[in-house]
Amino acid sequence: MTLPTLPPHPVPLCVIVLVIVAASTDITARRIPNRMIALGLAAALAVQMSIHGPLAGALDWLIGAACGFAVLVPFYLMGGMAAGDVKLLMMIGAWVGPALTWRIALATFLIGGLWSLLIVLFRGRFASLLLNLRQLIGGLVIAPLRRPNLIDAQSESVGSIPYGVAIAAGTLGMLFAAAL
Repeated sequence: MTLPTLPPHPVPLCVIVLVIVAASTDITARRIPNRMIALGLAAALAVQMSIHGPLAGALDWLIGAACGFAVLVPFYLMGGMAAGDVKLLMMIGAWVGPALTWRIALATFLIGGLWSLLIVLFRGRFASLLLNLRQLIGGLVIAPLRRPNLIDAQSESVGSIPYGVAIAAGTLGMLFAAAL
């Protein structure tokens, strides 16, 4: 499997700055500001159009953003992540395109999953995690069209992480790998 080439400048620098800001606000405030997402999307559109021309740039921007949105929105709909995380990957996709966005998402899933598992193990909550997973999978099998509800009288959250940090780490890792 080969990585897509690194996007042309100034894309990598802009993405690096945006994900570092998003990760830092997610750590400190546990949210990713909509204003930053909107500015990032607008700047990505302008840059894409200046690099590829108005029509091709707008299309690249749209396809990349749609890819980032589509990858994470199912997890948001299941209650597994916040909307800011979905919007962050959507914005990253608008900058880097669908091929690199897909790889960023895979790296993010690996980083976020390992981080979450370590926290669960460190806190001694593995049994609760298994119970929640059983309830989630059972809810998907019984009522696949209904949004599963993990928080009820029998289950409780085993913790959460600022997933914007995992997205930032996955993004930085894939940008670095594409540069090699």
